[in-house]
Amino acid sequence: MKNAHLLTFLVEKLSLVSNFKLFESSWLDGKDHELPAQRGPLPPPRRGDLLEVPRTIFTHYGIYLGDNKVAHLIPDILPVLTKDEKLISSVITNKRLILGCMYKAATVRVDTLEDFAYGCNILVNRTDKLMKAQAFPNEVVARRAEKLMGAIPYSLLWNNCEHFVTYCRYGSAASRQTEKFCECLKSIIRDQRSVIVTGLLGIISIVCFGMAPSTTLPTILVPFTLWMAG
Repeated sequence: MKNAHLLTFLVEKLSLVSNFKLFESSWLDGKDHELPAQRGPLPPPRRGDLLEVPRTIFTHYGIYLGDNKVAHLIPDILPVLTKDEKLISSVITNKRLILGCMYKAATVRVDTLEDFAYGCNILVNRTDKLMKAQAFPNEVVARRAEKLMGAIPYSLLWNNCEHFVTYCRYGSAASRQTEKFCECLKSIIRDQRSVIVTGLLGIISIVCFGMAPSTTLPTILVPFTLWMAG
């Protein structure tokens, strides 16, 4: 019976991860809501518009500045390693982005609309229909974005690209993407079966790698922490 409960628990969590878009943005309270699709060609963005690019596991945001240029906050390790502006201004690769996340280094930079979109469809001012706060005039939004250009500390949970655009357009930095991620973690922590699973994984690590502080302490502390937090 216990094995059946554990199997059910693992299936539930795997299903949650596979169906949960880690950084999918939604400003609606309660259940998600799909906006009606817009028919016909989309009008070109205007200076100060909030641009949204849905990707596989997250959504990237930027502020359109006009002349095919977009200001956006993006992790980048290269400014930490070099002062070569030409090299830094090149398109940020996934490797640069991941290392920037790990080092918590980012920049608010300007890229072309095509480089910003990275081959994905662009949504314009979608969050205006979902936010409670009124958007600033577009020129004010663009100027607020331009004032923040340059290096900036990065935090996946507290200072990401969505925080940047919501601050510029609505006056307060917030990110529904990170809120949903935290809700997911809370649901896992509150499930007491997590204690059993982490305990079993700890025992397996002890059996495979032997008794050592690196295996024994996590085996005790992690399940205990989850038990106390649940």
